[in-house]
Amino acid sequence: MALDGSGLLCKYTLFIFNLIFALVGFVFLGLGLWLRFSDGTRVFYEFDDFSSTFNMAVTVLIITGLVMLIVVVFGVYSACNEKRCALLTFSALVTILAVAVVVFGVIANSRKVEIGFSIADFYYSIYSLCVANSDPVLAVTLTFIQKLLHCCGATGIPSLDFAKETCPDPDSFSDPFTMDACPGVIVDVFINKAPLVMGLFVGTGVILLLALICSSILAKKLKTPSSPQYIILT
Repeated sequence: MALDGSGLLCKYTLFIFNLIFALVGFVFLGLGLWLRFSDGTRVFYEFDDFSSTFNMAVTVLIITGLVMLIVVVFGVYSACNEKRCALLTFSALVTILAVAVVVFGVIANSRKVEIGFSIADFYYSIYSLCVANSDPVLAVTLTFIQKLLHCCGATGIPSLDFAKETCPDPDSFSDPFTMDACPGVIVDVFINKAPLVMGLFVGTGVILLLALICSSILAKKLKTPSSPQYIILT
């Protein structure tokens, strides 16, 4: 059926939302599968002490990526084909995701020290694998993380770090000689910059809420019209 201006706006908003969701989902799923089944990482699953935090983080990446891609399938199908049933399913999935984001945000804030050290351990696992195997995928992952946090490896010394090619470009005179080590920066973000972390969850929740509002409006626009009533003239 033909959509009016607000319906078209919601349709294309959902399309953009699902495009971004698909890109992030593919990154999470691809990285998780690579870390789980790559020849360079498979050997580490033989050591229980190493694999506990690492395996949990990899599992979270894979599950998160799969859930996001499932949501995208319903979102794209419902928006592009204007199918109300698929749109309602998409709305239900987005609602569940929004609730999960809120719950995880509260947990992350209440257990910020433990989660901060766990993520730092996960980073160090990726760092160790990259140094040991010179894996290009892990090198790209390290480069992204370290540029985002402006830190350098496990040592904080760009000229001596084992993965110095993944360190960000220096911003000051002292950066080529000393820079913050990434595990400490990650822990600091969760402990001393908790509002920033909460802002990330709040921002994600707002985006999900926007998608939910657009899907609800579009579902109303696509509501099956009532059967026409015929007047019998005598």
